[in-house]
Amino acid sequence: MRAYAKEYVSDVVENQGKLFDLVAQKYPDKDTAAFINSYMASKTRKSIDEAKAYVNTMSAPELWEYFCKTDGFTLKDGKAIEGFVPDWIGEFYAYYQWYYNLPSSEVVKKVPVAFLEKAYGGLHDLELDLAVQKVGEV
Repeated sequence: MRAYAKEYVSDVVENQGKLFDLVAQKYPDKDTAAFINSYMASKTRKSIDEAKAYVNTMSAPELWEYFCKTDGFTLKDGKAIEGFVPDWIGEFYAYYQWYYNLPSSEVVKKVPVAFLEKAYGGLHDLELDLAVQKVGEV
C-alpha cells in the first residue's frame, strides 16, 4: 500500500524538488538543510502525506508561501545546498515517502539530509525508484 494515489506522485515529486531548489537558489545565505528538515516535519507536508488535493497540487512557489504562512516558518542563517542537489533531495524524499508509505517526518530521520548530500554522487544518475529502493534496503 502506498501513501496516496499514484496519480499524485509525479506532481508531488516534481513540485517538492522545485520547492527545495527554489529555497536553495533564492536564499543562498540560508540553511537549506534546516529548511528541508522543518518542511518534512511540517503541517504542510503532513497534508500532502494525507493526500489533501488542495496542497498536493500546489506549485513550488505556492507551496513555499503556504508553508511559511501555515507553519509560521522563517529561514535560518547558514549555507544553501548548491547545484542540483536540493532538487534531487526533494524528489527523492517525496518518492521515498510515497513508496514506503511513511510519514514525511519519519523519512528525514530514517534518511538524513547529510546522508543524501554525500550519496548524491552515486545515486542521482539512477532512476528515482531504483535510488529509493537501494537506500531503503540499507
